[in-house]
Amino acid sequence: MCGITGIMSFNLVGKFNKIHISAATRAIEKRGPDFQDVYADEWVGLGHRRLSIIDTSSVAHQPMWDESKRYCIIFNGEIFNYRELREGLAKDGITFFSQSDTEVLLKLYIREREACLPKLNGFFSFCIYDKAEQTLFIARDRFGIKPLLYLFDDNKFIFASEMKAILQYGIEKDIDFASLHTYLQLNYIPAPATIFKNVKKLLPGHYITVRSNQLEIKQYYEIPYAANGQLSTIGYDDAKEKLKALLDDSVKRRLVADVPLGAFLSGGIDSSVITGLASKHKPDLHTFSIGFRDEKFFDETEYARLVAKHFKTEHTVFSLTNDDLYAHVHDILNYIDEPFADSSTINVFILSKETRKHATVALSGDGADELLAGYNKHAAFYRMLHPGLKENAASALLPLLKLLPQSRSNALTNKIRQLVRFGEGKRLSPSERYWRWASFADEDEANLLLNNSVGRSFTSEYLQRKNSLIKNVPDNYSMNDILLADVQMVLPNDMLTKVDLMSMAQGLEVRVPFLDYNVVNFIFSLPDDYKINASLRKRILQDAFRDMLPPELYNRPKKGFEVPLLKWFRKEMKSLITDDLLSKKFIEEQNIFSYPEIEKLKKQLFSSNPGDVHARIWGLVVFQWWWRKTI
Repeated sequence: MCGITGIMSFNLVGKFNKIHISAATRAIEKRGPDFQDVYADEWVGLGHRRLSIIDTSSVAHQPMWDESKRYCIIFNGEIFNYRELREGLAKDGITFFSQSDTEVLLKLYIREREACLPKLNGFFSFCIYDKAEQTLFIARDRFGIKPLLYLFDDNKFIFASEMKAILQYGIEKDIDFASLHTYLQLNYIPAPATIFKNVKKLLPGHYITVRSNQLEIKQYYEIPYAANGQLSTIGYDDAKEKLKALLDDSVKRRLVADVPLGAFLSGGIDSSVITGLASKHKPDLHTFSIGFRDEKFFDETEYARLVAKHFKTEHTVFSLTNDDLYAHVHDILNYIDEPFADSSTINVFILSKETRKHATVALSGDGADELLAGYNKHAAFYRMLHPGLKENAASALLPLLKLLPQSRSNALTNKIRQLVRFGEGKRLSPSERYWRWASFADEDEANLLLNNSVGRSFTSEYLQRKNSLIKNVPDNYSMNDILLADVQMVLPNDMLTKVDLMSMAQGLEVRVPFLDYNVVNFIFSLPDDYKINASLRKRILQDAFRDMLPPELYNRPKKGFEVPLLKWFRKEMKSLITDDLLSKKFIEEQNIFSYPEIEKLKKQLFSSNPGDVHARIWGLVVFQWWWRKTI
């Protein structure tokens, strides 16, 4: 797990940008605190920051060359099946000078070129430079666990693990207003777009070849699922056993490390399953959870302790007050290098920071909700497919429900908020409903926030991107269609981005066993009702591990991994919002947003019916802080 960056110059103009390779590498030092090195020749520069996990010796440092000095690799991630791949290469007479997975990846590529990618079980973004042919080969893992951004123009090709490294090359910083419009709805920017017009994200499961001044992008993996296609005929009981075996294999593969390893344990089903499986293979497993002393509605530490006791792990709870959470807000805002406003970023930042004091690697349960229908919206989509009296009543009573207080801060107002969203979504087509339920604001609300000087020249580009993201939700959708859309949009662009950015800010590697491609491929072969029915979400996962987990985990409400934004905004952050970042003076000088619309949001924030406005305000705070720092 590391940070990478590089540049290939096509002419003398591009060559000038190459002088920034060292600064770009230093910009991502938190991703790799153990070692830094840079390679540069006349046209190419490669930089690497290392977090030593497998083969921590200096012989495994990067940039790493093969013995011929023709091929050079910089690599971010882990290849969990590297030992099997190494054995296969050794049988063919290939020799090794290290015990690292990096060298195995390099030599597998030298032998098989892009055909190596389907053989890799892991998470990664990497670049291999062929000095003889003057080419770069860059690939990203199947599900987007590791990031990769790039810029390509007539003069150069630049790439990096994070935007902060890209910015070191002195690029033009032209805001992409189609991206901003999307961000104002989702609170993140889906790939391949970024906040800048000239910078892109490589999509998961894709690779890039750069030769001279030509760039070619190809896809090497997609989830083997066809809408309305033939699903597996495996029986439910057999499917449970196969899922257990696949997950156990996945966890076992992800326990390989030459440094201390632990697991995040929230007390939910997903992390508890991972903890239970890991504890079978690692009896001294250390688990970590975060608790909220001031927010009992969101606190799950009693369940985490229960699971830790059940599996006899060494458990550490980081019990935090709202003041503890708030103390980290400025550090997080300063680290974010592209507008990204999932507020649970704060929790992941603190959990990673505290965990890093005990371990360098942590397993997590990320991905299970998207794969197996674990969210409230999945239950809502299921109810849309199987409507009854309650579902029709929610739509009929929508005008009345909208008059009632809505907020995430307690169970009653949160339920009213959910019913309003359900009623609004029921009136939309399935694809538009999916987009609306993934958003905190609709298109009209986002449009109103942007002032007239921005114009609407981005509208066609925005609609094209949006339609691409929701194309997998047909009118006659199944639940598998919804889950596929989540794995392609929400998972890589929100959940995995959050975990990578905040864990790597602490030099902590987080591994996600649910996203082993064998597990994902199998899950998408299963019928809808194996995953969700009228009474149970993540059905097959819950049933498969029912005998392994404490019974208290079942039939309990799912809690969000949230922070008390509403309280902060009304107290600690009130001055920052009202007198600074969202003040009339700042908004008018900036000339991006409509102040009358901003003022409406601020009034709603301090009203008795805030709804989801705190999420929209947080999105604006993050953008404004980023804009001031970056632009």
